[in-house]
Amino acid sequence: MFLAEFVAGIVAHSTSLLADSVDMLGDAIVYGFSLYAVGRGAVWQARSALLKGGIMATFGIGVLAEVALKLIRSVVPTAALMGWMGLLALAANTSVLVLLWRPRADDVNMRSAWLCSRNDVIANAGVLFAAGGVAVTASAWPDIAMGLCIAAMFGASAIDVIRDARRQLHQLATPARNPPKPAISG
Repeated sequence: MFLAEFVAGIVAHSTSLLADSVDMLGDAIVYGFSLYAVGRGAVWQARSALLKGGIMATFGIGVLAEVALKLIRSVVPTAALMGWMGLLALAANTSVLVLLWRPRADDVNMRSAWLCSRNDVIANAGVLFAAGGVAVTASAWPDIAMGLCIAAMFGASAIDVIRDARRQLHQLATPARNPPKPAISG
């Protein structure tokens, strides 16, 4: 799905489609780490979530760079291609979100995977909204604005996931406040 959406983003000259495609790549990486961390213990799960937060932050910065390029060379995206690809991505990501609904509260690892999927569905809806805006205005601005919104969502989610993962790693590394006193032998 990443490759299809990435190519469509390039062909359509769409910042929001490119941003969403990069998010798809991140999700594939994130789901791989999540599966690897399942059953490996809380430290592995927290480290996996920390890495996922870093990936989200990196993608947010990448989307901001694409927005800057779009501002320099403003090309009106192809609204129809944006809309069709956004709809296809929305269907795929909604199915993943449904699958992750139950285990989302199990641990920081599953929560971070669920957040990634939730962000995907929001970004897909944003791509559809941007496609409509481009079609109505014949301007790149709706696409640019949605690209900025997707970048902001990446940043906010990255901060949230990194904070949760660091908190869990700190809790796991901190010894108990009041360790039991040794028994006094006779």
